[in-house]
Amino acid sequence: MIDPQLLRESPDVVKASQRLRGDSVALVDEAVAADAARRAAITAFESDRAEQNAFGKVVAKAPKEEKAALVAQAQELAARVKAGQQRVSDAEADFARIAGAIGNIVLDGVPAGGEDDFITLKTVGEVPEFDPADYPDGPRDHLAIGELLDAIDMERGAKVSGARFYFLKGIGARLELAIMQLGLQRALDAGFTPLITPTLVRPEIMAGTGFLGSHADEIYRLEADDLYLTGTSEVALAGYHQGEILDLAAGPLRYAGWSTCYRREAGSGGKDTRGIIRVHQFQKLEMFSYVDPADAEAEHAKLLALQEGMLQSLGLTYRVIDTAAGDLGSSAARKYDVEAWVPTQGTYRELTSTSNCTTFQARRLDIRHRTESGRTAPVATLNGTLATTRWIVAILETHQRPDGSVAVPEALRPYLGGLEVLEPVAR
Repeated sequence: MIDPQLLRESPDVVKASQRLRGDSVALVDEAVAADAARRAAITAFESDRAEQNAFGKVVAKAPKEEKAALVAQAQELAARVKAGQQRVSDAEADFARIAGAIGNIVLDGVPAGGEDDFITLKTVGEVPEFDPADYPDGPRDHLAIGELLDAIDMERGAKVSGARFYFLKGIGARLELAIMQLGLQRALDAGFTPLITPTLVRPEIMAGTGFLGSHADEIYRLEADDLYLTGTSEVALAGYHQGEILDLAAGPLRYAGWSTCYRREAGSGGKDTRGIIRVHQFQKLEMFSYVDPADAEAEHAKLLALQEGMLQSLGLTYRVIDTAAGDLGSSAARKYDVEAWVPTQGTYRELTSTSNCTTFQARRLDIRHRTESGRTAPVATLNGTLATTRWIVAILETHQRPDGSVAVPEALRPYLGGLEVLEPVAR
């Protein structure tokens, strides 16, 4: 949720952010009115309660013969206070509903527009070339390579679970684990505490992270248990310190969450349905930081640098983009996507992203820290993916050889028993 004080004092700032996102500006005026109604209800309730408390003392001191009449007045006051308390509850719920629909305030410099309006910040590496003499039909895509290596089995995945499910087999399973373990080691070296996180969370945790807005149809829900399957361990990591006051005196609290992730991929029919680019289940290692809001932008740069270091170590060509406001999730104030070159698609595809959520999630989840003044204030939260199943796509396609083998990036070899080349499997 956005800062209510900012909403009251600078509604134009909130409106400008809504315009950049392409979201409703009128919603800001509704939220301002709801906030005013909420504060008026609180003021009236507190006034009635103060009158009730004062009148209670009068009743206590009154002569016996006057108490019967006074008690009747006290009961009327009590009924008024109870009704006022209900009005406060209703007004607060109304404000939370309206203000909760407003996305995080985008940071200065975030480009306006939608999915195609990003700004490319940098491009790293050379686009790999494939000699037509060696690849007369062009380079193989990751699924064709995976089948030669007996590493990816989409057919049996569909037989067991349906479309967009798969088996990683043999070297495919080992490759995924190697990528994840490399990422975990990088996270450990950078001071992150590893966590194996729950993949089922309560509704209030899912809502607190901002995932039950416009993209709620992407989430699997277990109605009988009133639990949600997470599409990223960011959700569980954000909920880890719900309702707590954190000690950030020694610096940010940094976690690396390893989990299986689930996404319905609703509305993406016919898009990237071949192979394991867009699937319903995958592994992911997610970085998550709780920081002093003053340090959030520096922490964002740190997460991005760790992601870039991973792609560079894997020998992948990539670009970093500043995502446009209309393509941000509701909780992100800025998001950088790191996109790797996928040879058979002839374009860059997102492998990882990192978001600065400022205090948006922390306000919803009541996560605070103690400031120098001794008062508490919301922390800032940031997230960024350090490894995921999709990286297999870029690795196989980038490092393929004409005979169907794949060169293993040097950084991964220690996690594959020193293996330097993935060889096709004779069947």
